[in-house]
Amino acid sequence: MIIAMSDHIHSLSRPNGAVQDLYDRYGAWLSARLIKLYGRQEAEDIAQETWLRVFRYKSDDIRHPQALLMRIASNLVWDRQRRARRHKLEETSSQGCQVVQAVQSEAVLIKELILSLPEPLRDVFLLSRVDGLTNAQIGERLGLSPKTVEWRMTRALAHCAAQLRR
Repeated sequence: MIIAMSDHIHSLSRPNGAVQDLYDRYGAWLSARLIKLYGRQEAEDIAQETWLRVFRYKSDDIRHPQALLMRIASNLVWDRQRRARRHKLEETSSQGCQVVQAVQSEAVLIKELILSLPEPLRDVFLLSRVDGLTNAQIGERLGLSPKTVEWRMTRALAHCAAQLRR
C-alpha cells in the first residue's frame, strides 16, 4: 500500500517535488506512528488518505510537516469514528423502530382478541388479567359464583387461543 502510494506521488507533478520530499523524509515515520496507534490495517488506510490530503497544501504552507501529518491523520481517524457512531446510531434507531412496530402490532392484535370476546367473557377476562382480581372478587363485583367466573375465564382463554391459531 505504501509502495503504491510512493508510485502515485511520483506520477503527480508537484513543484520541486515537495510532497515527494516530505514522503521520502517522513513516510516511514508516519507509518510507524500510525501502526503503533491504530494497528497495521488501519494505519495503511490512514497513511494513504493522509498523503492524498497533503497534496492540497502548497509547499510554502508546510512549516511543521510532522505536526501537519499527524493532524491530518488524527482528523481522518476522528471522521471515521464519527461516521461509525452515526452508522451505529442509525442502525440502532432502525432496530428500535422495528421493535416499536412489532410491539404496536402485538398491541393491536391483543386489542382485537379482547374485543372479539363475547361481552360476558370479556368482562371476566379484563377484571382478571387487567385489574388483577381473583375469581371471588370478580364474582362479587358481577354477582356471579366463583365457579361461573372460572368457567367464563376458561372459555375466554380458549376463545383467544383459537383466534391465535387462525
